[in-house]
Amino acid sequence: MNTPAVLVVDDTPASLGVVCDSLRREGVRVLLADSGDAARAVLARERPEVILLDVVMPGENGFAVCGSLKAHVEWRDIPVVFLTAIDDPGQKVRALSAGAVDYVTKPVHVPELVARVRVQLELRAARRALVAKNAELESEVALRLDAEEQLSASLDRAVVLLDRDGRLLFATRLAHDLMAKFSVVPASLVRTPRVTIPDGALNIRRFHETGRDELIMLALEEEHAPPGPAALCALGLTPRQAEVAYWVAQGKTNPETATILGTSPRTVDKHMERILSRLCLENRSGLIVTAGNLLRPTRP
Repeated sequence: MNTPAVLVVDDTPASLGVVCDSLRREGVRVLLADSGDAARAVLARERPEVILLDVVMPGENGFAVCGSLKAHVEWRDIPVVFLTAIDDPGQKVRALSAGAVDYVTKPVHVPELVARVRVQLELRAARRALVAKNAELESEVALRLDAEEQLSASLDRAVVLLDRDGRLLFATRLAHDLMAKFSVVPASLVRTPRVTIPDGALNIRRFHETGRDELIMLALEEEHAPPGPAALCALGLTPRQAEVAYWVAQGKTNPETATILGTSPRTVDKHMERILSRLCLENRSGLIVTAGNLLRPTRP
């Protein structure tokens, strides 16, 4: 990790020698400038975390220097702490209006100033961590969206993964639903290619790799199954939104849908807001009608 730096801009930097020494003891690099021009020259080659800026300097005063820094796109986010011997409320307001984050009166109480600088350093570090975290989250969202796109084609697939002893290792939601509907346990699926009940039939397809039997993958296919969530992707919904819309179209409430999908009601609420907005619908009744048109079962 780089050592944080603080730029001290004062026409008599020696007067702040004790402050500089205290900052160095805190593990901070201290950069010195005795004018606005000198400060800008330092900033052209260094990027301090905080700037301590004297208000009263010959020529260009602290307010003018601060204004020039805030007008520079690469320097405007560096926090500026004004230092001045003038203890006047109007000066403090002017300092803050110029873009400063803090205002310290001379003669400086060194422990207080060091503490204020430490706060600014911690805030800068926290902002950087937040930016990094946001970038990480954006990357994660992008990966999840990519995975969602890859899975969209198999949204309605009923897949079961067993070990060699027939113990269930994984099953999609649709597979669980079909096993419940046809009253079968996972191990029994290995021994039969078809299960029938009065109102339907379930075909079981087995996939395996020659010479390896530690994993058994089965695909369950219900004959003449009614359209499922994937049919709603035709409306321009994401696979997850299609799942939410499917269960709402089945008459489920948002809390019931959340339970089915293993998520929170608030998440379903947010999905519903986006679904209605995307489909230009006013309420869930409109969604039920729109989705229902695509979910009507078709028989050969």
